[in-house]
Amino acid sequence: MQKRIIKVNPKDNVAVALIDLPKGDVVDFNGDAIQILSFTKAKHKIALQTFNPGDQIIMYGVLVGVANTLIALGDLLTTENVKHKSSKVEGKTATLSWDPPNVDKWVDKTFMGYHREDGQVGTSNVWLFFPLVFCENRNIEMLKDVFEKELLHKKANSHRLLLRSLVNSNDHPSEEIKEQLKTFENIDVKFITHQGGCGGIRQDSESLAKLLAGYVHNPNVAGCTVLSLGCQNLQIQVFEDALKELAPNIKKPVLIYEQQKMGTVDNMLSTIITDSYEAIKKANNIVRKPAPLSNLKVGLECGGSDGFSGISANPTLGHVSDLLVALQGTAILSEFPELCGVEQELVNRCVDEEKGEKFLSLMKAFEKSVVDAGSGFDMNPSPGNIKDGLITDAMKSAGAAKKGGNSPVVDVLDYGEYVTKAGLNLLCTPGNDVESTTAMAGSGANIILFTTGLGTPTGNPITPVIKVSSNTEMAEKMSDIIDVETGAVIRGEKSIEEMGEELLEFIIEVASGTIETKADALNQNDFIPWKRGVSL
Repeated sequence: MQKRIIKVNPKDNVAVALIDLPKGDVVDFNGDAIQILSFTKAKHKIALQTFNPGDQIIMYGVLVGVANTLIALGDLLTTENVKHKSSKVEGKTATLSWDPPNVDKWVDKTFMGYHREDGQVGTSNVWLFFPLVFCENRNIEMLKDVFEKELLHKKANSHRLLLRSLVNSNDHPSEEIKEQLKTFENIDVKFITHQGGCGGIRQDSESLAKLLAGYVHNPNVAGCTVLSLGCQNLQIQVFEDALKELAPNIKKPVLIYEQQKMGTVDNMLSTIITDSYEAIKKANNIVRKPAPLSNLKVGLECGGSDGFSGISANPTLGHVSDLLVALQGTAILSEFPELCGVEQELVNRCVDEEKGEKFLSLMKAFEKSVVDAGSGFDMNPSPGNIKDGLITDAMKSAGAAKKGGNSPVVDVLDYGEYVTKAGLNLLCTPGNDVESTTAMAGSGANIILFTTGLGTPTGNPITPVIKVSSNTEMAEKMSDIIDVETGAVIRGEKSIEEMGEELLEFIIEVASGTIETKADALNQNDFIPWKRGVSL
C-alpha cells in the first residue's frame, strides 16, 4: 500500500503529502494518528507538531522557515503561516565523511565519444556559429536559415503545413512531411544569438567573452565561426585573449570575421559560407570512439520544481552524481540562490577551508547584489513552485541541493570559470534555468541533467539536456519533453539507488549518440548569458 505522507529526514517536524488528503481524514504515521485539518494537495506540507509563532520549521534536516502564526498539528503549511528563514553560516565547522557507492559494474564501461586533442571527450560533435555582439544577430539568423535548409535539410514541421493549409483554405493538410538525410553524418551545426557584447559595462563584455570561450573549449564543439561588427565593447582581441587564457594550445579551427572590414553583407556572408563549409567537411571526419566514464562532465539542474522534486528526481540525480564521482567523473552543481539554507553542509563538504571560504564569499556577494536591487533570495520561489508546495526559498533550496549527492566538494567556481578537477564542483550562477544551463555548458559540461516537476522544454545548443520528471502524471502529459521519469520513487516501487542506476545507463546511451534527448529532437537551443552589471 502506498504511503500517504513522508518525513524526508528524521530531524524534520513537517511531512510531505504523497496524495491528496481530504480535510478530516486521519493518517497513521509511525503509529500516531494525525487528523488532517485542511484539505492538503499532494506535494504540500503538513505540521507534525503544533507550532507557535516564531517556532522553527525543519525539513531535509535543516531550517527552512519559521511559523508566522499558530499552526496546529495536522494543519497545512502555507505562505500565510510560514515565512522564509535559513541558518547563518560563517565557515567550516566539520569535515564530513563520505562512503562512495559501489561502482564495480561500471568501472570497465565506456561511452562512444568524440576525442579532442586536449584529452577532453565530447558527447556531441558541433560546429558552432555565434556573434560577439547583438548587432550581428541578423547575420547569424541568415546563416542559420541557409545552413539548416541546405546542409541539415530540416523538414517542414506540422505547424508550417497547418498554416499553409489555412492560407490555401484547406481544412485537412495533406502534404506529406518528408525528412531527408543530413549532408554530413558526424557533425551538427548550431547557432547562438544573444543581446550582449556592447552597451553595458565592460565587465559584462569580458564575462561574455569568457563564457563564449568556454563554449569553444567545450569538448562537444569541433570548431566555430565567429562574427564581429568591429566597434563593440567585446572586441575580437578580448575574445581571443579569453580563449587563449582558457586553452593556450587550442587546435580547434576558430574562424573570425569582422563586418566593418569586409564591406557588404553579401560579400561577408559569401566568404563565411565558403570557409565554414570547408571546415565543417573536415570536422565531419571526426568519429566516435570508446571513452571511460571518467570523461563525463555532468551538469545538475532543476527548473519548474514541485513538491516532489526534492524527494524523487533531485535525489536520483544526487545518486548519479555520487556514482560518477566514484568513477572519477565530474559533476557540476550551480544555482547559488537555490543553495540558500544548506550552506553549512556544503561548506563542511569542501575539501579545504579555502574552497569553503570562496563558496561563502560568492554567496554573500550574490545575495548582497540582490538585496541592493530591492529584492532577496526569499523571493526566489516562482508562483509555480509555491502552488506545488515549495513555499520558502530555503525549502526549495534544501530539495534542490539533493542533486549534488553526498560526495566532497573539490572545487568552487565563479561564473565563467572552467571545470578542471574531477569530482563535485560548485558553480556560481543564478537560479534562472537557462542562465544556469548556459553557464554549465560554458564551464565544460558535456551532458546536463535537468529535473522538473511542472515541465519545461529547456535545451542547449552544444550539450544534450536530459529532462527528468519528479512525477509520472507530468511525464505522461508532457511526454514530448521528458526523457526519464521518477514517479516510481513516489509510489514506493523503486529506490533512489535503483532510479539513479537506471538514469546512469540512460546517460551512457545519450553520451554515445544512440539516444537523442527530447530537447535535441525539438531543436531546443536555449542560450542566455548572465548580465551582472548595469547598462550604460
